[in-house]
Amino acid sequence: MVYPVYIYGSSVLRKVAEEVTPDFPDLDKFIEDMFETMYDSDGVGLAAPQIGKSVRLFVIDADPFSEDYPEGKGFKRAFINPEIIEASEEKWLFNEGCLSLPGVREDVERPAEITVRYLDAKFEPHTEKLTGIQARVFQHEFDHLNGEVFTDRLSPLRKTLLKNRLDKMAKGNFKASYRCKQVK
Repeated sequence: MVYPVYIYGSSVLRKVAEEVTPDFPDLDKFIEDMFETMYDSDGVGLAAPQIGKSVRLFVIDADPFSEDYPEGKGFKRAFINPEIIEASEEKWLFNEGCLSLPGVREDVERPAEITVRYLDAKFEPHTEKLTGIQARVFQHEFDHLNGEVFTDRLSPLRKTLLKNRLDKMAKGNFKASYRCKQVK
């Protein structure tokens, strides 16, 4: 099932998401639907709040980046109740976009390497060190679980320059090639 993607201005994108419990109904199907929605929208990551579900879960498939960023090859999985437990001091600037902010792209600085802890779809725990594009996409999706979007990480000047565009988007003035939804 392909869900509509919630657009900037939707209140669910500003909530801190709740932990996922082992009794979450039809978790495997939900994860499958998230991947299907992400692929249908031409994304490389999708967080549950972006489809209106305020739970701590996101999916990533960084394979489309693998030609330029080899660490993206085969980096496909679901992350349940993820945490960032360590981040490098070294930062990396990268031009980010987001399915919930169609048509908006900006350079965002984030740690180049992170250590994360999460549960997989079978609720098995994992701790991993992620670098490059893996770390980038993880951090972008992780922000969604904390009620943040990538434009929150921009300088005050960049935010001011984007304000009118984002205000229009929040009022429904945007174009996207995938199903979208706005809920205040």
